[in-house]
Amino acid sequence: MSPRHRRVPILLTSLTLLAPPSSLLTQSPPLSRRETRARDWLAAHEEEAIDLLLRAVNQSSGTLNLSGVRAVGALFRRELDALGFTTRWVELPPELKRAGHLVAERRGPRVKPDGTRLLLIGHLDTVFEGDGQRFVRADSVARGAGTTDMMGGDVALLSALKALHAAGALDEMQVIVVLTGDEESPGQPLDVSRKDLVEAAKRGDAALAFEAGGPGTATVARRGASHWILTASGRQGHSSGIFGAEAGYGAIYEAARILDAFRRALAGQPHLTFNPGAITGGTDVSYDTVRVRGTAAGKTNIIAREAWVQGDLRFLTEPQKDSARSVMRAIVAEHLPGTSAEIRFGDAYPAMPPTEGNLALLRVLDQASRDLGYPGVEPFDPDRRGAGDISFVAPFVDGLDGLGADGFGAHSPEEGVYLPSIRRAAERAAVVMLRLAAKPRKTAAVP
Repeated sequence: MSPRHRRVPILLTSLTLLAPPSSLLTQSPPLSRRETRARDWLAAHEEEAIDLLLRAVNQSSGTLNLSGVRAVGALFRRELDALGFTTRWVELPPELKRAGHLVAERRGPRVKPDGTRLLLIGHLDTVFEGDGQRFVRADSVARGAGTTDMMGGDVALLSALKALHAAGALDEMQVIVVLTGDEESPGQPLDVSRKDLVEAAKRGDAALAFEAGGPGTATVARRGASHWILTASGRQGHSSGIFGAEAGYGAIYEAARILDAFRRALAGQPHLTFNPGAITGGTDVSYDTVRVRGTAAGKTNIIAREAWVQGDLRFLTEPQKDSARSVMRAIVAEHLPGTSAEIRFGDAYPAMPPTEGNLALLRVLDQASRDLGYPGVEPFDPDRRGAGDISFVAPFVDGLDGLGADGFGAHSPEEGVYLPSIRRAAERAAVVMLRLAAKPRKTAAVP
């Protein structure tokens, strides 16, 4: 599934264009014997999956808690070792200040030469440090840091592999698993911290990522994320002279002009957003671009000499990003009298544009979900989803995200997961993997 012509993104005017046409959905027979065995195994071992989630959540693993991330990696590594995977821990250079990644690979002894190679993606870190946040279960709901984002998805991934192993299907599959240790705050430079993930994608035919999902949606497109820093300068002087030929307008007015011009020129474009998240200005300004924190000093009777603004830019395709940056640069270059300004851009996550290959994978998931007795699956609105690791592999392989658990309160102390959704996610993933692995590589996602 790697012909380059299939990587051409679909340009969207509305989300409805992403929906899998009902005419393309095949009438599948009932679940196969192996699919039924995998489903039944998951039903019989549901509490084991919840226990694994408990152990993962009770190990604090915020991105910068390097020992905690490694501990969760060791926990999941043991699970993969038991399934016959060859596992390794990828150490990152110390200057990145990140724990590293878990990579596991298994090529079954009965894999067909042209069989589809699967890449499964998850992450070990949580955005919220989670110190003191223990796994708390109340009937079918559990709370705790990472329960949904994304320990629940990781457990669904592992459970699906266990079910396939129990059904005797894993020996006919080639699977690479990459669980990154810094998804919530990737180490820089990205070509170092995402090197192993990208290399795995180049050897795969279909990528399945297990970020949080819902019963009726999956992700065929994710917006990319980048950042920018705007600095503006003015002539410091007495406020009585502002707007005059000698004093000019000052740095804060120049920053305000630029931000409002961004809004007027770019707001409302489909799938494009840009947010100034922090601003400081005055006569003396200091700003920490890493912690996104600054201080400023000034007086009401002094024209501001400096202003700093840091923001993000989100986009669905790389051309959309480049076009927006071009407009923003042109706006910055205009200047109010007596001022100057410049803007610097930096990349974080690339975009995962919708492609025909991604939609074909969605159709496989949709059919599998229906065959299991669950709702059909439609595409999730990319404007409602943040960036993710699957975007790094999007240029190389067709992919589908949002295959994980369903929950609430992600990125907050109130995070929780609906426990039955872990089993549902694992069942659907197991059936999808079985069906993809059975297809020839060049047509892997075509139902």
